[in-house]
Amino acid sequence: MRGATLREIHQTARTLLVGKGPSAVTINAVAREMGMSGPSLYHYYKSRDALVDAVTADFMQEMAEAMERDRDSHTDAPPAERFLAVCRAMRLWAVSHPAEFRWIFASPVDSVQHEPGSARHQAGQRFAQVFLDLIVEVWTIRPFPVPALDELPEELRHQLKAYSRLIQERLPAEAVHVYVTCWSRLYGLLCLEVLHQMDFVLTDMEPLFEQCLHELTGLLGMTENP
Repeated sequence: MRGATLREIHQTARTLLVGKGPSAVTINAVAREMGMSGPSLYHYYKSRDALVDAVTADFMQEMAEAMERDRDSHTDAPPAERFLAVCRAMRLWAVSHPAEFRWIFASPVDSVQHEPGSARHQAGQRFAQVFLDLIVEVWTIRPFPVPALDELPEELRHQLKAYSRLIQERLPAEAVHVYVTCWSRLYGLLCLEVLHQMDFVLTDMEPLFEQCLHELTGLLGMTENP
C-alpha cells in the first residue's frame, strides 16, 4: 500500500508540474489533489525538497531507461550507431517531456543530493553512465584524437584529472576533455530546444541536432553510415 501511495504521489506531482509549473508542486497541493491532508503526506516526505528529489529521480531513471532501450536495440551495431541511438533517444525524451526536462536540469544539485545513498544521486549516476560507457568503449577500441594536456589551462587540467580519477581512470584526462566537450554540446542544444530559445530562427531543431551528432562522431573518431 505504501508503494502504491508513493507512486500516486509522484504521478500527482508530475501532473501538477506539467499542468501548472514547478511552483504548483507543493506538499499541500499534492495532498489536496489526492484527497489527503498535508500532514498525512508528511508521513511520506518530510519536506517539499525531499518530494522534489524523489520525483526528479523518477524522471532521470525514465530518461536513462529510454536511452538504454535504444542502445540495447543496437547491440550488434558498431559504437557509432549505438552512440547516435542514445543521443537521439535523449533528445526524443527531452522534447516529449519538456516540463520534466526543465525540472531535472533547471536547478543546481546541492551536496545532499550528491550523497551516494540518495535516490537522485543514484538516478543521476545511471543517466550519466549510459553516455560515459559508450565514450569509454570507443576509447578502448580505438583512441580518438585528444588535445595536448599541457596546452590546456592549468585549472582545467586539474579538474579533468580529478574527474579521471573519479571514474577510476577509465578515460585519461585529455580524453575526459573530449567527453565533456561532447556532452556540453548535446546538453546545450537540448536546452536551447526545450526552452524555445532558438524559435526566432528555427522552428525545427532536429536538422541542427543531427549536424551536431555528425560533428561529434568526428570528434570521437567514429564513422557513421551515410
